[in-house]
Amino acid sequence: MAKKRIAIIGAGLGGLSAAVRLANAGFDVDVFEQNNDAGGKAGSLIFNGFRFDTGPSLLTMPNVLKELFSECGENLQNHLHLKKLNIICKYFYHDGSVINAFSEINEFGKEIERSTHEKQKTLKNYFNYCKTIYDLTAELFLYKSPQQASTYLSMRAISTLFQIKSIDPFRTVHQANSLFFRDSKIIQLFDRYATYNGSNPYLAPATLNIIPHVEYSMGSYVTRGGIFSISKALKQLAENKGVNFYFNAKVEKIEVTRKSTRGIVLGGKFYPYNAVLSNIDVLTTYKNIIDVDSKKVIDKLSKHDLSTSALVFYWGVKGKNEQLEVHNILFSEDYKKEFNDLFTNKVIHNDPTIYIYISSKYEPSDAPKDCENWFVMINTPPNINQNWEDEVKRFRKIILDKIKKTISADIEDKIIAEKILTPIDLEIRTGSYNGSIYGISSNDKFAAFLRHPNFSKDISGLYFCGGSVHPGGGIPLVILSGKIASDMIKKKYS
Repeated sequence: MAKKRIAIIGAGLGGLSAAVRLANAGFDVDVFEQNNDAGGKAGSLIFNGFRFDTGPSLLTMPNVLKELFSECGENLQNHLHLKKLNIICKYFYHDGSVINAFSEINEFGKEIERSTHEKQKTLKNYFNYCKTIYDLTAELFLYKSPQQASTYLSMRAISTLFQIKSIDPFRTVHQANSLFFRDSKIIQLFDRYATYNGSNPYLAPATLNIIPHVEYSMGSYVTRGGIFSISKALKQLAENKGVNFYFNAKVEKIEVTRKSTRGIVLGGKFYPYNAVLSNIDVLTTYKNIIDVDSKKVIDKLSKHDLSTSALVFYWGVKGKNEQLEVHNILFSEDYKKEFNDLFTNKVIHNDPTIYIYISSKYEPSDAPKDCENWFVMINTPPNINQNWEDEVKRFRKIILDKIKKTISADIEDKIIAEKILTPIDLEIRTGSYNGSIYGISSNDKFAAFLRHPNFSKDISGLYFCGGSVHPGGGIPLVILSGKIASDMIKKKYS
């Protein structure tokens, strides 16, 4: 019997995860990527002797990767070298105070007692609460599709449904954090985790407080060679399993006949496939690639807020800054107003929270001698035809001024190399709809059920993976989205 043929559109981490699993199960898999290498948002940028990870900068839930390699008879340690961070992130506040978020919870608790009015016991109680959410939801909402009835047939699923209040969907992230902590700095620190999928902590359900458990209790890692090494390792594993990659190959259309996929069109030529898996944004897929009327689905998705986008400055900086860690946050003074500007006013807050990631602090080869590679990012609304040239000029100055004020570092004259990423660039390079990084936001108590499923309810043979669909954004979740989609394909076509 001939092998079933699967086309995957996009070689991001979700598409790579699915490709590996499907090829390992005996499918004939072709991956089409419009760029010249794999990785999607988890790409690599090299210029003037500097190397940058283009997007994700932290690995959590490493077991997700271990399981993927193990499924293929491989040991992760033979492909990737993981390094656990001692300080996950260094937080700088407008009043000059600083908090080091140590990965070891007892040490983090001591730091909080030194820096704020909070107690270690409160922090431990908070992490126990976060763990409860994880224990109740992981199997149900991270590893499986909540849009399939079979997900709810296990005793674990039934138990979770009876304990729905314990996963905290009826309070917002900020409401829950404000009841645990009194110190505004710690509340702001944990509110930030809603941004991990581009959401607003003042609207997103407290179920998202699962994220601190994942980051602290399960470990936060970087990888030798930068986060891009994950993309490289998965691509190599896929090739070893027989996956065919086609780069600089932008799929023009997914052909559909009688509500079933027939294949894809590339370069004006039709190629037949039994199933098509899209690893690009689900709204972009429906609006630009599917050749049938998808207005109903598009209208449903468009009712919800899109997640945030980003403005990123890739700066090659002369000299080394000893104040900064690998990951750093320079918080805004008025966090609530920042999110109100992003989601209600659709503008960048004039005092934006700044994220600085310096991979050369753990991977010296990412920068020339006595230099550092600064990945500097602020959250923005999605692209709605803003004048990004003006925004870049304006916020470049605001960012430099804030860095100078916050850490007493005047780096403007030390920037010896620079490239910039805007929401438009994100849309063009990765297919993110309007540059939105994570598809629709989670600014709703039923967010887990509102994300588009990993399959089309209207078109047979059409599947989805990546950050815009279930279970969401971030390295482990997009890898799991590839698993969920590939499991569905295997079940139907094996």
